Amino acid sequence: MTTIRSATSDDAGLIFGFVRDLARHEGAEAQLVATEPLLRAALDAREVEAAIAGKHGEPVGVALFFHKHSTWGGWNGLYLEDLYVTPDARGTGAGRALLAHVAELAVARGCTRVEWAVSDSNLAAAGFYRSLGAEPMGWRIYRVSGEALTRLART
Repeated sequence: MTTIRSATSDDAGLIFGFVRDLARHEGAEAQLVATEPLLRAALDAREVEAAIAGKHGEPVGVALFFHKHSTWGGWNGLYLEDLYVTPDARGTGAGRALLAHVAELAVARGCTRVEWAVSDSNLAAAGFYRSLGAEPMGWRIYRVSGEALTRLART
């Protein structure tokens, strides 16, 4: 049976380890510039929340999320930034339990949806999310960062 608990900033090391594992899994570890202290500060400031999945008393996964608002729809929602389950715990219901926990929080908080991004190349994740009733939205995510962000800010 999977247990789910809300994380605190004391869990920053554990959570950051999962984030590092997720970056490794995505082949993007070199892009990970966050640090455990930054994550701890974000958890303390309630800029991000997390839930930890456990099996037999051992942590096996994490969901990191935060609130968002749609000015078009007038609704609040939760944005799932990261969902990670260790390879040994995949297929055991831990990912579903984490998503169900986030969905439960969303409903309890009056949110009308939970959203997240999935890499086009992550077909296994896309299939899993579709099995839960999630639908791709057909939007592309754009980002400005680094030097381009600095240039834009100067204009």
